[in-house]
Amino acid sequence: MSYMEKYRLWCTDEYFDEQTRQELLSIKDNEKEIEDRFYKELEFGTGGLRGLLGAGCNRMNIYTVRKATQGIADYINKTYADNKSVAIAYDSRKMSQEFAKETALCFAANGIKAYLFEKLTPTPELSFAVRQLNCTAGVVITASHNPSQYNGYKVYLGSGCQVTPPFDKQLIDCVNAVESYKAIKTVDKALAKANGLLCELNEEIDREFIERVKKMKFTDEDLTQVKKDLRIVYTPLHGTGNIPVTRILKESGYENVFVVEEQREPDSNFSTVKSPNPEERSAFEYALRLAKKKDADIVLATDPDADRLGVYVKNENSEYVSFNGNMVACLMAQFILSQKSKAQSMPENPVIVKTIVTTNMLCAIARRYSVDVVQVLTGFKYIGEKINEFEENSSKSYIFGAEESYGYLADTFVRDKDAVSSTKLLCDMCAYYKKQGKTLCDVLNQMYKTYGYFKEDLSYIVMEGVQGANKIRTIMEKVRKEKPTTLGNEKVVSIKDYLTQKELNLSTGTQKEISLNKSDVLYFKLEDDSFFCLRPSGTEPKIKMYTSIKAQSEEEAQKRIEDIKIDLEKFF
Repeated sequence: MSYMEKYRLWCTDEYFDEQTRQELLSIKDNEKEIEDRFYKELEFGTGGLRGLLGAGCNRMNIYTVRKATQGIADYINKTYADNKSVAIAYDSRKMSQEFAKETALCFAANGIKAYLFEKLTPTPELSFAVRQLNCTAGVVITASHNPSQYNGYKVYLGSGCQVTPPFDKQLIDCVNAVESYKAIKTVDKALAKANGLLCELNEEIDREFIERVKKMKFTDEDLTQVKKDLRIVYTPLHGTGNIPVTRILKESGYENVFVVEEQREPDSNFSTVKSPNPEERSAFEYALRLAKKKDADIVLATDPDADRLGVYVKNENSEYVSFNGNMVACLMAQFILSQKSKAQSMPENPVIVKTIVTTNMLCAIARRYSVDVVQVLTGFKYIGEKINEFEENSSKSYIFGAEESYGYLADTFVRDKDAVSSTKLLCDMCAYYKKQGKTLCDVLNQMYKTYGYFKEDLSYIVMEGVQGANKIRTIMEKVRKEKPTTLGNEKVVSIKDYLTQKELNLSTGTQKEISLNKSDVLYFKLEDDSFFCLRPSGTEPKIKMYTSIKAQSEEEAQKRIEDIKIDLEKFF
């Protein structure tokens, strides 16, 4: 069926509601828009769904959400015999609550008990709830840090971890097998509750999650007084983080927590920011203004579903400087490992897990404390998968996991990145060093002297629509074919192609197998713990370029990064 035939079907079939039909009729003279909405089905990928809100089969709406849910329900009913249940949470985005309700009713109609959170809930709490309630799976409705016109649908296994291979392929096949929207099951809410197939979760899970976070202890040092003095500015960026974060900090002894009033309440338009992304400086505009007013020691922001944490720290000149995800991950790892070493509480076979695009400074830190490092593909789900693997075979003791995109996890009661517990870790760490008369800037600078100066850069090019997707494929094919031996003035030691699962040693010309899963990623190992990585985004229409350089100074590192960027222009 052509995109225009699909469009006409959605405009005329009574299965689709009047609001949907009217929205589609309003674009009847815009063929380009019609094509974009109907040239394909919204892809259910390895991370679930994510896309623009709107009517059409290539948009996030109640019909595409129901289709995904029906596919997952078919998979669960085919795979599991009894006691089937799914926990469902949602954030503050447009249509999140409605999508969560539709998801719950579709599961219920398929005989699968749905535990639906009554109010918006952080993603890490959903991961926690899946395991706490012994669920078969979990779903959270969120588009994370994307702009307000997006929403998404993430799927979790019973382990509390996002779906990973081979289960992702099995789920995708089941979702793709749902060919007719009319074949999708749903049920009335009252009937689902009466039949015991819909249970609305109250505050009990909230309390259990918060108490578990509060139990996290990273140092034996008495920080009672310094916690009272530490001045913290926090913004939830109109999302789910405000209640759990402020409650945990207050009940952990922090008395000077100042929440950005303009961004305290949930707002599906994210009206005070261009994008609710703590990776971007613009998201901190209000928080930094308040920090100067309150003379804050530290400034924190969580994204709408509270799985990413952004940080600004006051330096010796009373200026607020941004710490990116790599810097924060290194500070956390250094703090945790040094405290465990000091207390002689390091477990047997300790391990840190990081993604391949996260700084290799973590490797240097781990080596100092005789801790192993396991590297995984981009995506925190692979870190969660490793936690499950370590537990199943009792092979290693998980200490800490991180990805450069502002995701951290310092315990295992959650199996995804967790900005809620990471906020407590960061504040405890800041209090510990404040007691010693140090800022986090001081600590990081000392770490550079110890381990070398590591500097990372992430840049990307947005390529939207059909033409953009084709352009991204062309770029990846061109780089694969040319196999550059230098980037800027950096010598390429080896090229890892995760699509072919081969690593080419440029010195010897030999190849070896890569054990990680197949993925459209090219990784260029440079000399002295440096690297460059190229990959299409799995959730956004962009191609990403990661550069990490180890140098003697920031200026040298930045110059070498810019040289690489200039050299790459020939591919674009």
